[in-house]
Amino acid sequence: MTNTSLLSPKTVPKDLLSSLVVFLVALPLCLGVAVASGADPIAGVLSGIIGGVLVGFLSGSQTSVSGPAAGLIAIVASQIDTLGFRGFLLAVTAAGVLQIAMGLAGAGNLAKFFPTSVIKGLLAAIGVLLILKQIPHVFGHDADPEGEMSFFQPDDQNTFSELFAIVGDLHWGAMAIGLGSIAFLFAWGRSKFLKNSGVPAPLVVVVLGVIVNRLFGGLDEQWVIGGKHLVEVPVAETVAGFTQFLKTPDFAQWLNPAIYMGAITIALVASLETLLNLEAVDNLDPKKRNSPPSRELVAQGFGNVAAGFLGALPVTSVIIRSSVNINAGGQTKLAAIFHGILLLLCVLFLPTWLNMIPIASLAAILLVTGFKLASPTLVKQMVAGGRYQWFPFFVTVFAIVFTDLLVGVLIGLVVAISFILNSNLRRPIRQFVEKHVGGDITRIELAEQVSFFKRAALSEVFDKTPKGGHLLIDASKTDYIDPDVLDLIRDFKQKVGPARGVQVSLQGFRNKYELADHIQFVDYATRELQEAITPAQVLEILREGHRRFLGGERINRSLSRQVDGTAEAQHPLAVVLSCIDSRAPVELIFDAGVGDLFTVRVAGNVTSRKVVGSIEYGCAIAGAKLILVMGHTRCGAVTSAVGAVEAGERHRTPDGCDHIDRILQEISQSIDHSACRRLNQLEPDEREDFIDNVARENVQRTVDHIIQESPAIARMVKSGDVAIMGSMYDVATGELELFKEMKVNEAERVGHVLKS
Repeated sequence: MTNTSLLSPKTVPKDLLSSLVVFLVALPLCLGVAVASGADPIAGVLSGIIGGVLVGFLSGSQTSVSGPAAGLIAIVASQIDTLGFRGFLLAVTAAGVLQIAMGLAGAGNLAKFFPTSVIKGLLAAIGVLLILKQIPHVFGHDADPEGEMSFFQPDDQNTFSELFAIVGDLHWGAMAIGLGSIAFLFAWGRSKFLKNSGVPAPLVVVVLGVIVNRLFGGLDEQWVIGGKHLVEVPVAETVAGFTQFLKTPDFAQWLNPAIYMGAITIALVASLETLLNLEAVDNLDPKKRNSPPSRELVAQGFGNVAAGFLGALPVTSVIIRSSVNINAGGQTKLAAIFHGILLLLCVLFLPTWLNMIPIASLAAILLVTGFKLASPTLVKQMVAGGRYQWFPFFVTVFAIVFTDLLVGVLIGLVVAISFILNSNLRRPIRQFVEKHVGGDITRIELAEQVSFFKRAALSEVFDKTPKGGHLLIDASKTDYIDPDVLDLIRDFKQKVGPARGVQVSLQGFRNKYELADHIQFVDYATRELQEAITPAQVLEILREGHRRFLGGERINRSLSRQVDGTAEAQHPLAVVLSCIDSRAPVELIFDAGVGDLFTVRVAGNVTSRKVVGSIEYGCAIAGAKLILVMGHTRCGAVTSAVGAVEAGERHRTPDGCDHIDRILQEISQSIDHSACRRLNQLEPDEREDFIDNVARENVQRTVDHIIQESPAIARMVKSGDVAIMGSMYDVATGELELFKEMKVNEAERVGHVLKS
């Protein structure tokens, strides 16, 4: 998105309102993360300014908001304790340089490998943490600073013990504002008018919180909110005095190895958290935009270089602020940029005003955001995805809640990867048996990425192949094959397979693998096959082909090889007389290849001397062993014939189409005319059944007519050299019904329907 589009009249008002809400939520979080990290509170605010303005401007994400991250608290506290604050700033600067290099190298693409279950587990866990961590603040128990998200806290408490501590540390004023704010936010969300008003509910909550607190001023002191229950922004005596908060790196320590170990740690952890949060934010984005992850690393890198030079904490993309941005209606990254500008302006000019905001109001906003992130709909979606989805999801949620964000995500990743590996071991290779005209072939279809982990599974498949078997290894869809797997395939193809009596065919391997296509089976009808096969076996080949058609598992044939193999001569296995209807393509229905079938197509699959002559040629000259007459349901020709009989003398064909009448007259011989004239008494479904049964009768009549009209075919059928059968194809379901004779007299059945 260009800078011009950031200033679109359609998005600017929404972005500015959203930035105000994000600013109000981000301010106490920036302060809290700094306090929990053992740094000056202003370091967190500076980090929020940098994350909003600089990173927001450079980022390719339209919804992500950056700033100091709760996930880095333990690392930041440890590095400050080891290096001192100015030494720590040098490490942050070096970490930023590393992130820039990682982004330029394309390391952000690692985000594509994060399992969806872990990303959604991260979202749900943040939602649960927001609820658990904000409940104490809603009730006025503000012993733990905002932004502390770890289970074990620096004050030796934990998430749940902090909840129990509320009982002895209630603040009535904070509780009234906190609970009232939650009720207000939920009520606002249920009102269509208020939701569409364009006014962000969190902003109203903050303003009301300040006003109510001022009204409490005339009550008992347990109702008045002050001190630690309010936002506490550092106040400079003058605007120029704000520079006293800025600190610079200690460049004298540039030879200290601990600086660079700290830099590597900060760079890796901050990058991992950024990439995870970026994926999660893209999941939340209503417009489903994709943020460029490598560009984000570069943006974060420049942000951390600036943070190191100005005395700020390291920045990452932060899911809490980003989700608040999305919920408040943020449209573009202008919201993130302007929230940073607001942080700067308000800390410079309005710190006293900011310090009037009750923490309980902000806690209510975050708590409601948590409910949206950890929604029951998300949980139901993950459960519905099966245990390979819900188990890593729940593990990630519980691990984050009971440890911290980074440890929990890593645990979730390990579990998700374990499930993936287990899946590869249990169902590692896609394999199935194809019934080619030349025999059964076990086809192994390699995945897009064939890693080293597939080697054991592929070796097991090779070992289980029986003597005399035939394997086709298909790499048509494969982009990468591990060298160890390639060595296994080469060894089995050239040595092990032949020694065990197993034929191995290869297909689709790229030139760089030095494994040329080598097909050792025939997937088209040959003279040898045609002479050896029986009519019953031909029928089974057609039935098996139809099963593949129904199951969507058509054989992957090489059409060029079939064309070459049948160029000199054809040796079809069957003749199929079918209708010309476009919904009944014979070769597709039977999954047949080039040269396998003779097809005669005519409207209504009726016979004539020319049709019978074509069938005679297919069997007596070309050697086909089966004649299949295939009618179909909802046949237009049969429907027209029934309509013509029903209309009687009123029937007219289109001008100039006299030949159509010959087809209709042929079909009409399969119709009970007296029953047909009473069709207007039938329901639409009964009329359709009547027409389909006429089509069946027409098929059987065609079968009988072929035998009667052709002494040659009659002899071949009598001798058993050729078989002839009728069939009905259902255009609605794709099912095929095979039959030899009609079991029910059609006229009797229709007459019974009419009488009933």
